[in-house]
Order: sequence, then C-alpha cells, then structure tokens
Amino acid sequence: MLYKGNCHCGKVAFEVEGELTAAVACNCSICSRKGALLWAVPRDKLRLTGSGNGMGTYVFNKHAIEHRFCRTCGMHPFAEDAALEAEPSAYINIRCLEGVDLASVPVIDFDGRSM
Repeated sequence: MLYKGNCHCGKVAFEVEGELTAAVACNCSICSRKGALLWAVPRDKLRLTGSGNGMGTYVFNKHAIEHRFCRTCGMHPFAEDAALEAEPSAYINIRCLEGVDLASVPVIDFDGRSM
C-alpha cells in the first residue's frame, strides 16, 4: 500500500510503500519526548515528494539514527539509519501519515533507553 505523509506545515512531504502491520513505541530520550510511533521500512520504500528544503537532521548518542525534522514547524516525520548499511532502513512516524487509524495499528514497546 502507498501512504502519503508530511510534517505539520507540509514542507517535508513524502510517500512510503509497504504494509503497516505494527508500530514501535521507543522509550529513548528523543522518541519518548516527541511521542513518535515508528514503522520500519527499507529506505528505498521512502520517497520525498517535496523539495526537502527546510529539512533538518538531528543525531545524538551513538549517531546511529538521523532524525529528520522540519525547520519551520518542528515536526519529526521520519528518521533514517546513519550508517551506509547493505539494507538501510527508514523509520516513519505513523502519526504523520494521512488516513491511518492509529487505534487499529498494534504498538510494540521497545527499550531504546537501555541501548
């Protein structure tokens, strides 16, 4: 299925293809504060549809994940693996997807705080 998503103001817009069967609620210091529900997909399934102008990147701790955010509205619509791995992943904040019934998506707790 093809999903469309964006930040609050729309400057960071994207499409992602895949089957949304579950999301992860990570308790690390950034995910718990922003309230993200993350869906991991292969990076090549995420495509920016806007210019990407105004998109910022934040990394912390081990610099393993590049957290993308909109410099205008501050929304964090997705993140990406920082390392150039054989199969990099993108982590979509499903709260930024259009038409998703959040109550119907199973949520898996992840202890990122201990990583």
